[in-house]
Amino acid sequence: MSDAGFHMDGYTLRCYAYSLCRMGQWREALTLIEKEECKPDTAFYTKMISGLCEASLFEEAMDFLNRMRANSCIPNVVTYRVLLCGCLNKRQLGRCKRVLNMMITEGCYPSPSIFSSLVHAYCKSGDYSYAFKLLKKMTKCGCQPGYVVYNILIGGICGNEELPSSDVLELAENAYNEMLAAGVILNKINVSNFARCLCGVGKFEKACNIIHEMMRKGFIPDTSTYSKVIAHLCNASKVEKAFLLFGEMKKNCVVPDVYTYTILIDSFCKAGLIEQARNWFDEMVKVGCAPNVVTYTALIHAYLKARKVSKADELFEMMLSKGCIPNVVTYTALIDGHCKAGQIEKACQIYARMCINAEIPDVDLYFKVVDSDAKTPNVFTYGALVDGLCKAHKVKEAHDLLEAMSVVGCKPNQVVYDALIDGFCKVGKLDEAQEVFSKMSEHGYSPNIYTYSSLIDRLFKDKRLDLALKVLSKMLENSCAPNVVIYTEMIDGLCKAGKTDEAYKLMLMMEEKGCYPNVVTYTAMIDGFGKAGKINKSLELLEQMGSKGVAPNFITYSVMINHCCIVGLLDKAYELLEEMKQTYWPRHIASYRKVIEGFNKEFIMSLGLLDEVGKSESLPVIPVYRVLIYNFIKAGRLEMALQLHHEIASFSQVPAAYCSAYNALIQSLSLARKVNKAFELYADMTRMGGVPELSTFIHLIKGLITVNKWEEALQLSDSFCQMDIQWLQEKETPDAA
Repeated sequence: MSDAGFHMDGYTLRCYAYSLCRMGQWREALTLIEKEECKPDTAFYTKMISGLCEASLFEEAMDFLNRMRANSCIPNVVTYRVLLCGCLNKRQLGRCKRVLNMMITEGCYPSPSIFSSLVHAYCKSGDYSYAFKLLKKMTKCGCQPGYVVYNILIGGICGNEELPSSDVLELAENAYNEMLAAGVILNKINVSNFARCLCGVGKFEKACNIIHEMMRKGFIPDTSTYSKVIAHLCNASKVEKAFLLFGEMKKNCVVPDVYTYTILIDSFCKAGLIEQARNWFDEMVKVGCAPNVVTYTALIHAYLKARKVSKADELFEMMLSKGCIPNVVTYTALIDGHCKAGQIEKACQIYARMCINAEIPDVDLYFKVVDSDAKTPNVFTYGALVDGLCKAHKVKEAHDLLEAMSVVGCKPNQVVYDALIDGFCKVGKLDEAQEVFSKMSEHGYSPNIYTYSSLIDRLFKDKRLDLALKVLSKMLENSCAPNVVIYTEMIDGLCKAGKTDEAYKLMLMMEEKGCYPNVVTYTAMIDGFGKAGKINKSLELLEQMGSKGVAPNFITYSVMINHCCIVGLLDKAYELLEEMKQTYWPRHIASYRKVIEGFNKEFIMSLGLLDEVGKSESLPVIPVYRVLIYNFIKAGRLEMALQLHHEIASFSQVPAAYCSAYNALIQSLSLARKVNKAFELYADMTRMGGVPELSTFIHLIKGLITVNKWEEALQLSDSFCQMDIQWLQEKETPDAA
């Protein structure tokens, strides 16, 4: 064409140059332009830059900007947008930042759609900080961020399965506040995802407020939105807030579906609120929402754990009658539930029935209708049964199950190994526990907090302190930070072994490691110092608790009062009693049981407190008073002992176990020649059903003789000789020890 003397027009030449650039032949394109004696304009250069971007020749495209300026051709907004979009399409996000800064500096602004695409791209790349900065750049460019870009940003941050970091979530919160002020709303998917992330970091109020704020902006949440937020609240154990949101959902005429009901039923079952869960189950049936296998399984499991086997069986039959087929999860729940209900044999029978087709009358109810796949135990089924057997101290049978798993090709998981290790440790078989530990490591599982806790507890019980400390060192080496329970176990174990200095050093170390002692830790350490005769250190620790924001509870005060009595600090003991009464006195047996949670059983037994819970529903402060009364009597301070007794007598219910204190007071009053008062206490004791000791009568008679009341003494002697009483063996009056 050129040889024939013809020349291309501007449009044809531009298209040809563009095609050459697309093929990477930009030099040829420049040669052609020169040969055609054409002076390219801005549109011409822009077309060539577009071709270079498509060929991924970004450096060359950037150079063309300089070439344009050299030829007195100024890049315009279209040029920059072409270059920016070209870089964006090829995910050249670093170049995008450079181009964007250049074009804004020269007064060329991207369109709202380009900004939206940029925000989306940077969110996908995980650069949320720059994505948020783009909102500011939009405003600077006179382009107000709207519905699309805000939803892209918040959706990008909150739409992933993993929770965003706190600083990234803060960006989403800031963007949300901006969009709220601008009158923009989130779409329903982002409402759910944003609320989930807020719930995940404990911002439950804000999560619920999002729904309410969006509703004020005209957003109408549907069943899915409410259900997802309710699920997030339930997963975070905020069942009360979930309950309120569920009520609001119904109030707003949004109909709950089976997913919503099932979430609530499952969560309330796990929280032990079975009656409320059953009410919702009945409600969903009544409104025509058919429960699914997950719904039935959750409620059946809860009934079994609460030892309400008949209700569980009744619900299981209802499930079958409604055509709902149990699955392997249901059978696993049955096994776990029966284990937790103490019916290990029945759990084993269900497992056996899953493995073989032979009839087992006790569990045939559960196998009337069954899918063949549902009868194949999985790792969770084995885990539930192994855990149940170990807790029932049937570790041999549990270990046999481990072998059975290998035979059928079911690989044990961490739960199975941990349950076995804990089971062997509990029955004192440390060697077997170590064998399982080795096997667990061979299969690629690393020991966790639960594993180490079981081993440390056993080592302390076996008095193998050095080895226990080595296990602690191993934990720290493996970056498995001990929790407060493990540290407390070790501190208590060292104290029991008389190594209070080492225990205290460990307590200081745990704080340095960022694990702060709780009330159980402090109480164990206070008791350790007390038993070592370091009462001042115990009192210092009690004061320190307040400064560290850890409130002493009833057990702490009981321990401290006991040790003060042992060393004769009776006034201090009485002062602590008064302090306890004003603050941490459990006035009901339920709160008393709550207080002793977390304490080692042997520790509670050593204080004589466990029997008090088991024997009666009486006030649990009686042992503390009894200790103080004995010690004031022993110190010859009878008036203080009587004052404490009168406080107890004012209680609505005094247990029979307190009779020993009555006997001690009567004997002391008789010796002190206060015979009338002694007889008053004797009358009170018999009126409440107490049985006096033989020595009590002897002291009463001696008291009468001491005040020259011979006739009354003879009458009392005759009367008790004629009584048909099974005399209590005289016990040495207990002191504070």
